[in-house]
Amino acid sequence: MADALSLPEVSLFLSLIKLRRFDDATLGVLRTLLVSKDVKSAVQVRSSLEQFMRFQSLCILREIVDENVVHVLSVLEFLVRAFAVIGDFESCLALRYEALVFRKNKSGVHQWLQVGHIEWENFAKDALDNGFYPIATKACENALLCLRRTDTSGLENFTGDIQRIGSLKDIAIASTGSCSGLCSELGC
Repeated sequence: MADALSLPEVSLFLSLIKLRRFDDATLGVLRTLLVSKDVKSAVQVRSSLEQFMRFQSLCILREIVDENVVHVLSVLEFLVRAFAVIGDFESCLALRYEALVFRKNKSGVHQWLQVGHIEWENFAKDALDNGFYPIATKACENALLCLRRTDTSGLENFTGDIQRIGSLKDIAIASTGSCSGLCSELGC
């Protein structure tokens, strides 16, 4: 796996991340280095990049904790996109969730950061589709909380939204239970 990180293109990407260049050009380098004619080396590069980015993302998040809101959100967006390109959907979803929670927590001061019920619902669907049932449940709870705080006068679909999100939450909870039951049977 060390060989996978010694390629010049990979070294360029690693350098850009270490220099904290969070832009489209860096993502372009990432995309090009993941295109390979050799499946085995592509798998090795992808795995190495996943490990590297997981470690770097933790360092990066610690570094930006006191930065302004716009900077934090732009870095989170870059990391989400980088993990999506790499194919690490677990990290991608985790960072998307963190970005939504960050926005929710900062929206008292910056109203433009408010997270609406549709964003939470869409995130819940993505989490559910990818097997992250507990986080899908939490996202549904946040979506329902948003709806409860919303002025419902003039919203014809309010009841339908609540029912749809409630059904999604029920599926996530049931899936969590069935997954737990399966894990106990398998001895996980």
